[in-house]
Amino acid sequence: MKKFLSLVGIIVILIALCLLIPWEHVNWGKISILPASTITVTGEAKKDELPQIANFSASVTATNVNKQTAINEVNTQMTKIIQAVKDFGIDQKDIQTQQVSVYQTKEERLSVKDVWQASNSISIKLRNINQASALTDLLQQSNTTNVYGPNYSLDDTTQAQVDLLSKAIDNAREKAEKIAVASKRKLGKIITVSEGGTVIPGPVFRSMSVAETISTPVEPGTETVYQSVTVTFELK
Repeated sequence: MKKFLSLVGIIVILIALCLLIPWEHVNWGKISILPASTITVTGEAKKDELPQIANFSASVTATNVNKQTAINEVNTQMTKIIQAVKDFGIDQKDIQTQQVSVYQTKEERLSVKDVWQASNSISIKLRNINQASALTDLLQQSNTTNVYGPNYSLDDTTQAQVDLLSKAIDNAREKAEKIAVASKRKLGKIITVSEGGTVIPGPVFRSMSVAETISTPVEPGTETVYQSVTVTFELK
């Protein structure tokens, strides 16, 4: 009986407290899951690579009052140039027609109002860049109207960019660690990584006049492969 009365007394006291407490003024607070602190930085890495290919462009242009005569002259000269390039050792798959055009124009210096102008241009990919000077000389001496090149470039940068990827991430981590230390925090795990890469082209060789017959000096220089990553780190 005493235990029962004691229990009833406790219940009565609790009910009285519930009635007396001003519940409208109680701040219950809230429970929420806050997002983890993060920091996002960009890492970079680059290296110089020797060019792998040299690109050339060669064109032939002819002007005549007779349309077919102009076309035949261009076709004859371009056929000879293509054959000379093949004999030089360029594979057929590395020779590509860029543009063929025939149009009527005015040529007052010939005292003719209307003449026909025909042209044909090709692109050439040289895979042995040590032969760039020799190919330049060949094109200049092959009755071409214009020669452009060599324009050096890299053929495949996949491996170079893979090699630079880890260096770019290390560079991003180094930057993030400095920021974390400055803010009196600690750097955690990597949350996300996005990458981007490109090739910074070297200097482009100038176009050459076919009248120049001295052996052409060329220097391939280097191409710069650039890799960047954007990394988000956890910040503790």
